[in-house]
Amino acid sequence: MATYILGLSAYYHDSAAALVRDGEIVAAAQEERFTRKKHDHNFPSNAVDYCLREAGIGPEKLDYAVFYDKPLQKFDRLLETYLDYAPSGIRSFLQAMPLWLREKLWMRERIAEQFGDSTKLLFTEHHEAHAASAFYPSPFDSAAILTIDGVGEWATSSWGFGRGSEVHLEAETRFPHSLGLLYSAFTYYTGFKVNSGEYKVMGLAPYGEPKYVQKILDELIDLKEDGSLRLNMRYFNYCQGLTMTNRAFDRLFGGPPRKAESQLTQREMDLARSVQEVVEEAMLRMARFVHQQTGEKNLCMAGGVALNCVGNGRVLREGPFENLWIQPAAGDAGGALGAALSAWHQYLDNPRRPTPGDSMRGSYLGPSYSNDEIAAALDGVGARYRRLSRTELIEQTARALADERVVGWMHGRMEFGPRALGARSILGDPRSPKMQSVMNLKIKYRESFRPFAPSVLREHVSEYFELDSDSPYMLLVAPVQEAVRIPMTAEQEELFGIAKLNVPRSKIPAVTHVDYSARVQTVRPEVHGAYYELIAEFHRLTGCPVVVNTSFNVRGEPIVCTPEDAYRCFMRTEMDVLICGDFLLEKEAQEPAVRDESWQQEFQLD
Repeated sequence: MATYILGLSAYYHDSAAALVRDGEIVAAAQEERFTRKKHDHNFPSNAVDYCLREAGIGPEKLDYAVFYDKPLQKFDRLLETYLDYAPSGIRSFLQAMPLWLREKLWMRERIAEQFGDSTKLLFTEHHEAHAASAFYPSPFDSAAILTIDGVGEWATSSWGFGRGSEVHLEAETRFPHSLGLLYSAFTYYTGFKVNSGEYKVMGLAPYGEPKYVQKILDELIDLKEDGSLRLNMRYFNYCQGLTMTNRAFDRLFGGPPRKAESQLTQREMDLARSVQEVVEEAMLRMARFVHQQTGEKNLCMAGGVALNCVGNGRVLREGPFENLWIQPAAGDAGGALGAALSAWHQYLDNPRRPTPGDSMRGSYLGPSYSNDEIAAALDGVGARYRRLSRTELIEQTARALADERVVGWMHGRMEFGPRALGARSILGDPRSPKMQSVMNLKIKYRESFRPFAPSVLREHVSEYFELDSDSPYMLLVAPVQEAVRIPMTAEQEELFGIAKLNVPRSKIPAVTHVDYSARVQTVRPEVHGAYYELIAEFHRLTGCPVVVNTSFNVRGEPIVCTPEDAYRCFMRTEMDVLICGDFLLEKEAQEPAVRDESWQQEFQLD
């Protein structure tokens, strides 16, 4: 009889559920995709319902429910931190208490109420869940493990190793000293949202100069050769206040934090570049130390900082490890999956099954919709569409991309994690010099400086990028090959900041960042199916085996989940074509969308 284990993350950010059957990953999804509330932190009821439906079981069939951290230990950290800083932290303490007293401290009762007495409840430690999510789905029999984030219960990073079905964590860094919180402090200071805007800082960094690196190393962080670190808490406010930084931080960097939505200046660009370089250096030192301690040739990573794909790329290129695998849902959502896998292997002592490649199935672990379901949904919103054969669908979509039309692509199971990987993607022609600007301003409604990622056929990746390994989850940044680059003129070299944006850097300018880098996704036929076929047909038409791939959403909204979500996003943007399953919709054939004021305000949220 099968054993079903449900992993849960909730109440902090990016709530999610993941279901494992006899060690096999059946389903996983973030709650935000169902509620349409970005980074939804509430109990993942909808994600749980989806996972059970996907497995074809009811809650009574669950053997275990496993929560991804230990709330009492986290509450202990909150209390100890308040006492250390009292009375200055009273406002922060009082703001946190209602949610703790109403929900977080009653996690055991809430889960028992949800699933009944037949389901046994377990708790993992936060970084144990991250480590399990990194190692168990990886393709390695043994590997070093590195987890880095803001904070779990007390740990902010940990290292160890995995061998067979066992994970061992050897050491950790403890709160308040945190590489993730250092990065979040600069996210806050440069005017972006903490826990969601860190990737904007990473994207902004190449426009700046590293002029504050030494100041950060001298004043903010004591970074040792082994990657261990201590922060100078005189400059930070997150232990006792409602902000990440304080006035001493303002004085150090010459002014108050940038106000959200205000004009970006060279200062923000230089700050972003500087903290990015410090974090990359810390990641490299940690990786070298872990390699020295474990002697492993493979490294697995998870935790929010493992989403820093620029740092990951440097760890792979410059670090001592031969192979690197990163959990695609590296943040808190992936903790739900790690918790379930940890229970199966560690608590129940079950061996790992050998699988070709990793066991994440391309991270296609979310809902899919049949053609009948899609047709019913499209009919319900009055959409006009054509149903095509698979061959026709691929040919006509590739032709639309070659004609520089922007395509919304919803096909197969939704991705688990923050990246669109060819199931819920917006696609474009990377050869077009105007594509980045068009997609940022007319499709995504987001900042013009934000780069787009390339999806490339795996067999052609080294022709375009300085990378010759798999990167299926878009978590590695690599330089664009010299042969593909367009050299800058002396006049262009003198440009600063955002002025660099409109200078084409390569033969695929829409996916080449200002520093000649790209966040690469490699695509294989056995993993990516129709998405591979589409890029292959685009390659046949154009000679280019690369497409622009960005997430199918607009600013302030989660990635689309359902056909209704996809159609709504399609109609409210200037996308040209929508693919839903085997159906093709063209914008000019639809009734005009109504754009009311409430919708326009919706996309000013972040």
